[in-house]
Amino acid sequence: MGLRTKTALVIAAVAAVVAAFIGLLVHQRTADDQREDAERTADARLVEALQDRIAGVETNALVNPRALPTVLRETVTDRPVRATYLQESARGGPVMWAAARSGADVVAVRRSYAPEVRALNSLDQVLLSAGAAAVALGCGLGIAVAAAAGRRIGASARTAQRIAHGDLTARVTPKGKDEIAELADAVNTMADALSLRLEAERRVTADIAHELRTPVAGLVTAVGLLPPGRATELVSGGVDQLRRLVEDVLEVARLDVPGVERAQREEVSLADLTRRAAAATGREVEVRVRRDEVVATDPRRVERILANLIANAYRHGAPPVTLEVDGAAVRVSDRGPGFPADLLAEGPQRFRTGARERGTGIGLGLTIVMGQAQVLGARVTYENLAEGGAQATVDLT
Repeated sequence: MGLRTKTALVIAAVAAVVAAFIGLLVHQRTADDQREDAERTADARLVEALQDRIAGVETNALVNPRALPTVLRETVTDRPVRATYLQESARGGPVMWAAARSGADVVAVRRSYAPEVRALNSLDQVLLSAGAAAVALGCGLGIAVAAAAGRRIGASARTAQRIAHGDLTARVTPKGKDEIAELADAVNTMADALSLRLEAERRVTADIAHELRTPVAGLVTAVGLLPPGRATELVSGGVDQLRRLVEDVLEVARLDVPGVERAQREEVSLADLTRRAAAATGREVEVRVRRDEVVATDPRRVERILANLIANAYRHGAPPVTLEVDGAAVRVSDRGPGFPADLLAEGPQRFRTGARERGTGIGLGLTIVMGQAQVLGARVTYENLAEGGAQATVDLT
């Protein structure tokens, strides 16, 4: 149930309770006033009848009526008082009685109470209609208020989602000075702080990588001067891995800066491009072409993406590794344990590895894949196959 519905229901419920309470008060007060007026009128008629009886004037009063309610008869018989009584179950509708003792007789007058009952019923209908209108108005007001608040909260939520997906330029325009405006300010403050932290991280990473390039280049040269042997091979492998890591860090730093990397597009056959990328890795990769398509893209960046996905499949998955071309999409699949749950939920994160969970790390390969895909305007998705293994899909449409 959304905020709009909840707010509308709350306001409508409050309006219904208030309308019912006021309606009950008005009903009860009106009923009491009607009864008091009817009692005063009946008593006045009784006084007039008693005076006429004493004066010997003929009246319309009833003397010792058989229909007189028992409660009223006992009251005036036991005590010398005038009394009134509303007989609600009388034949022909409710009747207001007034009676008093005159000598040995009981003198009484009566009048129909039906007009008061009809007036009260009419009032109840008016109150019911007014209450229904108040509830409808309250519901409409609740929807309007909730819609306005929902739009403002929704704008903050959409901006936060854009920031979470990498658009650090997204901001909310605060309106008003209430809690929702404070939420918008908080989202903007979060975005500013996140931008500053990421920029500081990018600069530190780039600076470290630049500083490492010179000593790494010296190590590569020095390794070339070592005599052949197992020790030289081990050192050479470590230096080569360090060189690739430095180059990856520099590439990530460049991809982080908007506008630095630009795609050089040309029309190419995606099947040919995929075969070329698979061959360049030097690994055993099966290429299947379900449907070829000519796409306008940057071949170098596509090859880089596919090479990193193939390397990731061999490093963290298991052969056979397959590339399947289906129109403007390429699917890279393996038969390993699949992608980690955090990668499927949040996407690749730089320097976050799965070493503790699986004994291997993700590294920067998939981070570069996502960065290059953004430059191309492509979309990369990750999933685990039902039959086992992982699959990454590069969509160039």
